Amino acid sequence: MIEIKNITKQFQNETEIVYKNTIFQTGKSYMLLGASGCGKSTLLNMIAGILSPTKGSILIDGEDITRKSQREKDKFRIEKIGYIFQDFKLLEDMTVADNINILKLEGIDVTGADTLLQTLGVYDKRRSKVKHLSGGQKQRVAIARALVKKPEIILADEPTGNLNFSIGEQVIKELTSVAEGKTLIVVTHDDRLTKYFDEVVDMNVMTNGQRDIIKEEGV
Repeated sequence: MIEIKNITKQFQNETEIVYKNTIFQTGKSYMLLGASGCGKSTLLNMIAGILSPTKGSILIDGEDITRKSQREKDKFRIEKIGYIFQDFKLLEDMTVADNINILKLEGIDVTGADTLLQTLGVYDKRRSKVKHLSGGQKQRVAIARALVKKPEIILADEPTGNLNFSIGEQVIKELTSVAEGKTLIVVTHDDRLTKYFDEVVDMNVMTNGQRDIIKEEGV
Protein backbone atom coordinates (compact mmCIF):
# COMPACT_ATOMS: atom_id res chain seq x y z
CA MET A 1 0.00 0.00 0.00
CA ILE A 2 1.21 3.49 -0.89
CA GLU A 3 -0.07 6.33 1.25
CA ILE A 4 0.29 10.01 0.28
CA LYS A 5 0.08 12.26 3.36
CA ASN A 6 0.06 16.08 3.32
CA ILE A 7 2.41 16.24 0.32
CA THR A 8 3.46 19.49 -1.33
CA LYS A 9 6.23 20.07 -3.83
CA GLN A 10 7.63 23.55 -4.40
CA PHE A 11 9.96 24.26 -7.30
CA GLN A 12 12.55 27.00 -7.71
CA ASN A 13 10.20 28.99 -9.96
CA GLU A 14 7.89 29.12 -6.88
CA THR A 15 5.30 26.84 -8.45
CA GLU A 16 3.80 24.76 -5.68
CA ILE A 17 1.86 21.56 -6.24
CA VAL A 18 -0.43 20.45 -3.43
CA TYR A 19 -1.70 16.87 -3.28
CA LYS A 20 -4.70 15.65 -1.33
CA ASN A 21 -4.15 12.67 0.91
CA THR A 22 -4.83 9.42 -0.89
CA ILE A 23 -4.02 5.71 -0.84
CA PHE A 24 -2.97 3.39 -3.64
CA GLN A 25 -4.06 -0.08 -2.62
CA THR A 26 -1.85 -3.13 -3.12
CA GLY A 27 -2.76 -5.17 -6.18
CA LYS A 28 -4.78 -2.48 -7.98
CA SER A 29 -4.07 -0.53 -11.15
CA TYR A 30 -4.35 3.26 -11.26
CA MET A 31 -4.29 5.82 -14.06
CA LEU A 32 -3.08 9.33 -13.19
CA LEU A 33 -4.95 11.49 -15.67
CA GLY A 34 -4.54 15.20 -16.25
CA ALA A 35 -3.14 18.01 -18.35
CA SER A 36 0.57 18.61 -18.78
CA GLY A 37 2.10 20.31 -15.74
CA CYS A 38 -0.53 19.22 -13.22
CA GLY A 39 1.89 17.15 -11.14
CA LYS A 40 1.49 13.61 -12.47
CA SER A 41 5.14 12.83 -13.20
CA THR A 42 6.23 14.74 -10.09
CA LEU A 43 4.16 12.43 -7.91
CA LEU A 44 5.52 9.36 -9.65
CA ASN A 45 9.09 10.57 -9.12
CA MET A 46 8.42 11.26 -5.44
CA ILE A 47 7.00 7.76 -4.94
CA ALA A 48 10.12 6.38 -6.65
CA GLY A 49 12.41 8.49 -4.48
CA ILE A 50 13.86 10.38 -7.43
CA LEU A 51 12.41 13.65 -6.10
CA SER A 52 11.74 14.59 -2.48
CA PRO A 53 8.56 16.38 -1.41
CA THR A 54 8.89 19.81 0.17
CA LYS A 55 6.48 18.75 2.90
CA GLY A 56 4.63 15.61 3.88
CA SER A 57 5.25 11.89 3.79
CA ILE A 58 4.98 8.97 1.40
CA LEU A 59 4.54 5.63 3.12
CA ILE A 60 5.07 2.35 1.29
CA ASP A 61 3.80 -0.61 3.30
CA GLY A 62 4.04 1.61 6.37
CA GLU A 63 7.63 2.69 5.72
CA ASP A 64 8.21 6.43 5.25
CA ILE A 65 10.50 6.64 2.23
CA THR A 66 10.77 10.44 2.50
CA ARG A 67 12.93 9.98 5.62
CA LYS A 68 15.49 7.84 3.84
CA SER A 69 18.82 9.12 2.52
CA GLN A 70 19.14 9.39 -1.26
CA ARG A 71 21.32 6.28 -1.30
CA GLU A 72 18.65 4.38 0.64
CA LYS A 73 15.95 5.67 -1.72
CA ASP A 74 17.92 4.53 -4.75
CA LYS A 75 18.45 1.10 -3.22
CA PHE A 76 14.75 0.84 -2.36
CA ARG A 77 13.76 1.76 -5.92
CA ILE A 78 16.17 -0.73 -7.48
CA GLU A 79 14.97 -3.55 -5.24
CA LYS A 80 11.25 -2.81 -4.89
CA ILE A 81 10.01 -0.69 -7.79
CA GLY A 82 9.76 -1.28 -11.51
CA TYR A 83 9.95 2.11 -13.25
CA ILE A 84 9.03 2.49 -16.93
CA PHE A 85 10.33 5.85 -18.14
CA GLN A 86 8.75 7.93 -20.86
CA ASP A 87 11.98 8.01 -22.86
CA PHE A 88 12.59 4.27 -22.24
CA LYS A 89 16.18 4.82 -20.96
CA LEU A 90 17.41 1.83 -22.98
CA LEU A 91 20.99 1.55 -24.23
CA GLU A 92 20.54 1.99 -27.98
CA ASP A 93 23.76 0.28 -29.10
CA MET A 94 23.14 -2.80 -26.99
CA THR A 95 20.85 -5.71 -27.78
CA VAL A 96 17.49 -6.25 -26.14
CA ALA A 97 18.92 -9.17 -24.13
CA ASP A 98 21.90 -7.11 -22.96
CA ASN A 99 19.62 -4.25 -21.87
CA ILE A 100 17.98 -6.69 -19.49
CA ASN A 101 21.06 -8.68 -18.50
CA ILE A 102 22.85 -5.49 -17.44
CA LEU A 103 20.57 -5.51 -14.40
CA LYS A 104 22.70 -8.35 -13.07
CA LEU A 105 25.32 -5.72 -12.22
CA GLU A 106 22.87 -4.41 -9.61
CA GLY A 107 22.40 -7.87 -8.17
CA ILE A 108 19.03 -8.42 -9.85
CA ASP A 109 17.98 -11.93 -10.85
CA VAL A 110 16.72 -11.71 -14.45
CA THR A 111 15.32 -15.23 -14.58
CA GLY A 112 12.10 -15.10 -16.52
CA ALA A 113 13.22 -12.44 -18.99
CA ASP A 114 12.59 -14.65 -22.01
CA THR A 115 9.07 -15.43 -20.81
CA LEU A 116 8.34 -11.72 -20.40
CA LEU A 117 9.72 -10.94 -23.86
CA GLN A 118 7.53 -13.69 -25.31
CA THR A 119 4.45 -12.39 -23.50
CA LEU A 120 5.14 -8.88 -24.79
CA GLY A 121 5.77 -10.07 -28.34
CA VAL A 122 9.44 -9.06 -28.67
CA TYR A 123 11.23 -12.34 -27.95
CA ASP A 124 12.29 -12.60 -31.60
CA LYS A 125 14.08 -9.23 -31.18
CA ARG A 126 16.21 -10.27 -28.21
CA ARG A 127 19.40 -10.33 -30.33
CA SER A 128 18.61 -7.06 -32.11
CA LYS A 129 20.14 -3.76 -31.11
CA VAL A 130 17.62 -1.41 -29.53
CA LYS A 131 18.32 1.32 -32.09
CA HIS A 132 16.80 -0.93 -34.77
CA LEU A 133 13.48 -1.37 -32.95
CA SER A 134 10.24 0.54 -33.47
CA GLY A 135 8.83 2.77 -30.74
CA GLY A 136 6.31 0.14 -29.71
CA GLN A 137 8.98 -2.54 -29.52
CA LYS A 138 11.22 -0.31 -27.40
CA GLN A 139 8.33 0.32 -25.03
CA ARG A 140 7.73 -3.40 -24.65
CA VAL A 141 11.42 -3.97 -23.89
CA ALA A 142 11.29 -1.20 -21.28
CA ILE A 143 8.29 -2.92 -19.69
CA ALA A 144 10.08 -6.28 -19.66
CA ARG A 145 13.16 -4.72 -18.06
CA ALA A 146 11.04 -3.10 -15.34
CA LEU A 147 9.10 -6.29 -14.57
CA VAL A 148 11.90 -8.87 -14.73
CA LYS A 149 12.92 -8.15 -11.14
CA LYS A 150 9.36 -9.03 -10.04
CA PRO A 151 8.59 -5.74 -8.27
CA GLU A 152 5.43 -5.33 -6.22
CA ILE A 153 5.11 -1.71 -7.39
CA ILE A 154 5.21 -0.66 -11.05
CA LEU A 155 5.35 2.99 -12.08
CA ALA A 156 4.97 4.05 -15.72
CA ASP A 157 5.44 7.63 -16.91
CA GLU A 158 3.53 8.25 -20.17
CA PRO A 159 4.21 4.74 -21.52
CA THR A 160 2.17 5.52 -24.65
CA GLY A 161 3.40 9.07 -25.15
CA ASN A 162 5.66 8.17 -28.09
CA LEU A 163 3.19 5.80 -29.74
CA ASN A 164 0.11 6.16 -31.90
CA PHE A 165 -3.15 5.25 -30.18
CA SER A 166 -3.54 1.78 -31.67
CA ILE A 167 -0.06 0.65 -30.62
CA GLY A 168 -0.32 2.51 -27.32
CA GLU A 169 -3.60 0.81 -26.47
CA GLN A 170 -2.07 -2.59 -27.13
CA VAL A 171 0.92 -1.73 -24.92
CA ILE A 172 -1.44 -0.73 -22.08
CA LYS A 173 -3.39 -3.97 -22.47
CA GLU A 174 -0.15 -5.93 -22.22
CA LEU A 175 1.16 -3.86 -19.31
CA THR A 176 -1.99 -4.22 -17.20
CA SER A 177 -2.07 -7.93 -17.98
CA VAL A 178 1.52 -8.72 -16.95
CA ALA A 179 1.19 -6.42 -13.92
CA GLU A 180 -1.93 -8.14 -12.60
CA GLY A 181 -1.80 -8.56 -8.84
CA LYS A 182 0.79 -5.82 -8.41
CA THR A 183 0.33 -2.13 -7.63
CA LEU A 184 0.43 -0.36 -10.99
CA ILE A 185 0.41 3.44 -11.33
CA VAL A 186 0.44 4.84 -14.86
CA VAL A 187 0.75 8.51 -15.81
CA THR A 188 -1.03 9.47 -19.01
CA HIS A 189 -3.03 12.26 -20.62
CA ASP A 190 -5.12 9.91 -22.77
CA ASP A 191 -8.58 9.37 -21.25
CA ARG A 192 -9.41 6.76 -23.90
CA LEU A 193 -7.41 4.24 -21.86
CA THR A 194 -9.38 4.52 -18.60
CA LYS A 195 -11.24 1.23 -19.12
CA TYR A 196 -8.05 -0.77 -18.59
CA PHE A 197 -7.55 0.43 -15.00
CA ASP A 198 -9.23 -0.29 -11.68
CA GLU A 199 -9.28 3.39 -10.72
CA VAL A 200 -8.64 6.79 -12.31
CA VAL A 201 -7.01 9.63 -10.38
CA ASP A 202 -7.95 13.03 -11.85
CA MET A 203 -5.05 15.44 -11.34
CA ASN A 204 -6.20 18.47 -13.28
CA VAL A 205 -5.66 22.04 -12.09
CA MET A 206 -7.77 23.04 -9.08
CA THR A 207 -8.59 26.41 -7.46
CA ASN A 208 -6.08 28.94 -6.09
CA GLY A 209 -3.49 27.97 -8.69
CA GLN A 210 -2.71 24.77 -6.81
CA ARG A 211 -3.02 21.25 -8.10
CA ASP A 212 -4.69 18.50 -6.11
CA ILE A 213 -5.27 14.81 -6.49
CA ILE A 214 -8.95 13.92 -6.73
CA LYS A 215 -9.71 10.26 -6.44
CA GLU A 216 -12.61 9.03 -8.56
CA GLU A 217 -14.10 5.84 -7.15
CA GLY A 218 -15.54 3.17 -9.38
CA VAL A 219 -14.09 4.43 -12.67
